[in-house]
Amino acid sequence: MSEAIIVALITGGLSLAGIIYSSNRTAQAMDSKLDKQQAVMETKLDDLTREVREHNNFAKRMPVVEEQIKVINHRIGDLEEFHKGT
Repeated sequence: MSEAIIVALITGGLSLAGIIYSSNRTAQAMDSKLDKQQAVMETKLDDLTREVREHNNFAKRMPVVEEQIKVINHRIGDLEEFHKGT
């Protein structure tokens, strides 16, 4: 074989090795970024889920509180009328 062919094969092989190494490093960096972003999204989703559950619990309790306020207002009215009568 000619020296030019050998040099070309060595250069091509080293170039290929460099490209493979660079590609693997880029893929690892991208995987790391994606893992971090996924963890952030999961945390945000967990926070949002917690907030929705708190809101739903509040929404369930509000009619009960409103009914209790009606009863309290009625009782206060009864006491005021009783107080006026005495």
